[in-house]
Amino acid sequence: MVLGTWETVLAGVAVLLLVGVGAVLVYLGLRARADAASTIADNENMRGLLDGSPAVATIVRSDGRVEMPRRMADWLGIPAPRYLADLSGDGSGLSTEDAAALTADVTAAQRAGRPFVRAVRPVGSTRAITLRGGRAPGGMGATGSVLIWAFDATDSESEINRLGAETARLGAAFDALTGLIEAAPMPMWYRARDLKLSMVNTAYVAAVEGQDAKDVIARGVELVEGSGRGGPLAGAAAAREQGRPHEQILPATIDGARRSLQIYDVPLPTGGVAGFAIDIEDLEQARSGAKRFAEAQRAMLDRVSAGVAQFGGDRGLVFCNQPFRRMFAMRAEWLADRPEFDRVLERMREANRLPEVRDFPAWKAERREWFMQTGTMPNGGASEEIWHLRGGTHLRVVAQPLPDGGLLLIFEDRTEHVQLASARDTLLRVRTATFDNLFEALGVFAADGRLQLWNNRFRVLWGLEEEFLAGHPRVDVFAEAAASKLATPSRSVLIPDLVRSATVERQQRAGRVAFADGRHFEFAGVPLPDGNALFTMLDITDSKRAEQALRDRANALEAADKVKTAFVANMSYELKTPLTSISGFAEMLHGGYAGKLGSQAEGYLEAILESVERLGLLVDDVLDLTRTDADGMEIMRADVDLAAVTRAAGEAIHAVAKRRNLDFAVEIGRSTGRVCGDAKRLREIVEHLLRHAVAGTGEGGRILLHTDGNATHARIIVSDDGMGMSTEAVAHAFDRFAESKTIGDRALGLGLPLAKQFVEAHNGTIELVSEPGSGTLVTVELPRR
Repeated sequence: MVLGTWETVLAGVAVLLLVGVGAVLVYLGLRARADAASTIADNENMRGLLDGSPAVATIVRSDGRVEMPRRMADWLGIPAPRYLADLSGDGSGLSTEDAAALTADVTAAQRAGRPFVRAVRPVGSTRAITLRGGRAPGGMGATGSVLIWAFDATDSESEINRLGAETARLGAAFDALTGLIEAAPMPMWYRARDLKLSMVNTAYVAAVEGQDAKDVIARGVELVEGSGRGGPLAGAAAAREQGRPHEQILPATIDGARRSLQIYDVPLPTGGVAGFAIDIEDLEQARSGAKRFAEAQRAMLDRVSAGVAQFGGDRGLVFCNQPFRRMFAMRAEWLADRPEFDRVLERMREANRLPEVRDFPAWKAERREWFMQTGTMPNGGASEEIWHLRGGTHLRVVAQPLPDGGLLLIFEDRTEHVQLASARDTLLRVRTATFDNLFEALGVFAADGRLQLWNNRFRVLWGLEEEFLAGHPRVDVFAEAAASKLATPSRSVLIPDLVRSATVERQQRAGRVAFADGRHFEFAGVPLPDGNALFTMLDITDSKRAEQALRDRANALEAADKVKTAFVANMSYELKTPLTSISGFAEMLHGGYAGKLGSQAEGYLEAILESVERLGLLVDDVLDLTRTDADGMEIMRADVDLAAVTRAAGEAIHAVAKRRNLDFAVEIGRSTGRVCGDAKRLREIVEHLLRHAVAGTGEGGRILLHTDGNATHARIIVSDDGMGMSTEAVAHAFDRFAESKTIGDRALGLGLPLAKQFVEAHNGTIELVSEPGSGTLVTVELPRR
C-alpha cells in the first residue's frame, strides 16, 4: 500500500519523536547513574570525616531507639545499643545515675526542645566524655529525635585539674608570701608605675605611726624625710632607671628616736618598685664603739713591752707600736707610707732581725700564708714560731689572722726566759736522770737530816703516804715510821747512821736488810757533792730466788738428762734392732724367698709391714723428742723451696690415704715461695700434720693440704672433715706428756708435739682449731728469713 505524503511526514515525525524520547531517556539514565555515583562518593567522604571527627554523633528516636556508631559504643565499653536503656549495663556502659540523668535530658529535649550538656564517665574507665544534645533537624528523621554529640574530654579534664592545682599552689604561695611580708619585722612597701605607694606592711604602718595600711597609702606617708640626695623617691627612681637594686643609707625618726636606715629599692618587671628598710642604728653605734676601742687598744699597745704590728686586708701596715719600732730599728717616716708585708720583712732582714734562712724568698712566701689561715685551726688559726736571731736573741712570734683579711703580729723577746728555762731544764734533767733511770729506791736527805727528794719506788717500798713525805720529815722520824716494815724493827737505826755518815763524815756505807714480808734489799748511803746524802735500796729478793731456782732446775735437768740418755740408748738397741729384723724377714717372705704364699698370708704380711713401718716412725718420733730435749733443736738453715718440700710430703702420705679410701687434695699456691730453714724438718712438719689428719679421718673422708704466703711469711694449712677434737684434746694437742693418751674420741700421737717443736725452731707459729664432729684445721706460719 502506498502512503500519502502526510502520512509519510507523520510517520517520520513519529519516528523522530521516538528517537528523541529514547535519547532523552538514555541521557537521563546516564545522568542519574552519575549523580548516584557522586552521592555514594559524597557519603563515603562524609563517613570518613565523621569517623575522624573529635565528636561522635548519636541519634535517639522518639520511641527510644538509638542509632550509635561503633566508635561511641567502644567509648562506653558496650555492644551497639538498640535503645536508650541499653546504655547502662552490669559493670559496663554508663552508671545508673548517669544513665538516668541522660534519659531525663533526652526526654526534656524531645518534649521542650531544650538542649543539654552533661559530663559522664563510663564504668571502670578513666575516659571523660562530654555529651551535648538537642532536638534533631527535621531532615534527619521523624519529629522527636534528639541528636547527641559526644566529645572525649579526658585530656581537657586532666589539663583543667592540673591548672586548678597549679592555681591553688600559686594562690597558697601568694598567701604565704603576703603573710611573710606582713609578719616581717622590717618596713616593706611597693610603689606603682607612678612611684606612689600602693602597698605597705604592718611594720611600715607602725614606723610612720599610721592608723592602717589604707590610711598610709591614702596620705602617701613616706618612711624617710627628704634630703639633699633627691628626697625619698630618689632611690626608687634610680633603681627603675638603672634596672638594678639601689641601696642608700638615710635618716628617719621612729618612735621619737633618730635612726639610720639602710634603704633597698628593687625594680620589678611590672614597672613598679619594691622596697624594704633595715635599721642599722645599732650597727653604726657598734662601728663607732669599735673604732674608739681600736684607738684605746693602740694607745695601750704602745705601753706594752712586746712589739705589735697590724696589717690590713691589702697587706699594708696599719699600725705598729713603739716597742716594734725599737725592736726592728724602723723609722716613723718610713712606716707612715704603710709599707706592705713583704717590704717590712725585707727591712727586718736588712737590720739583721730575722732568722738565718737559706732560701729567703721561699721563707717569705710561707709567712705570707699567715694571712690565709682559718679559724678552724688550733688556737683559732693563730700561728706561733720562735725566731733565733744573731747574738742569742730569741723572739716568740704570734701571727693571728683577722676577720677582715688582715694580720696581727706580736713579737715577744724571750731571750732571758729561754736562758732561765735552759738552766732550770738542766737541773730537772739531772734530777730526772738520777732518779728515773735507776731501778733502786732513792731518797735524798739534806744536811740537816730532812728528806728532800724521793722517787716513787722509795715511797712504795716503805709504804708511806705522799702527804707524809711531802712534809719533809727528819731522818729519825722517817726511821721510826719505817721500822714496822723490817723483819727486825730495831735495825731501822741503820738509816740515821747511814745518813749521818754520808752528810757529816762524808763516807759511803752499805749493807743488807730483810723486810718482814721476806724480801731482801741492799742499801747504801752515798754523799753528794752539794752536801746532801743519797740513800739507795736495791731489791735482791728475785735474784736470790732465781739463783736457788736455777740450782734446783740444773740438778733436775741433769738427772733427767741422764735418764733420757739411758732411755735413748736402750730404745735404740732394744727397739730399732728387732724392728729392722722383723721388717727384713717380712720383706723376704713377701718377696717369695720362702715360697709362694697364699692371698690370706699376703694380707697378713702387708699388715705386718705396715705395723712395722708405723712402729718405726713412732720410735723415730720418740728419739727426736729425746734428742731435742737433751741437745736442743738443731736445724740446718738453707734456702728451701717450700712448694717442692710440701709436694714431696704429700706424695709420701698419698699411699696411706689411698689405702684408707680418703679424698686427699693438695693445693700449692703460687705465692708459697721459698723460706730459710731445714728442708728435712720442714718435710717432717708436713708429714706429721698429714699423719695426724689421716689418723683422725674415717674412711671416705677428705683431707686438704694447702700452702700460700705473702712477702714476709709462708703458710701451711692441713684440714680434715674427720671426727674432730674436744676442747680438752685441743688444749693438750701439743703437750709432750699426753703423747700416748686418748683424750675425748681422738688419740694424740707424737706428731703434733714434734711439729710444734720443729715450727718453733724455725721461729714460726702453729695453731690448731677443732670441734667434735666438724673436723680439724691446723695452720703453720713460717717466716721467710
